[in-house]
Amino acid sequence: MKQRRILFALLALGAALLAVGCAQGQPATVLAKAITVCLECIGIG
Repeated sequence: MKQRRILFALLALGAALLAVGCAQGQPATVLAKAITVCLECIGIG
């Protein structure tokens, strides 16, 4: 039963951190960096 509480707490913490990152606009930043890396890999960027 203790492991379930720990699992739930970690899951809740992860969801909270994901929500904070989304609220700060981080998905757009990550996407922009990913596009840059992909373009550099194929020799366009």
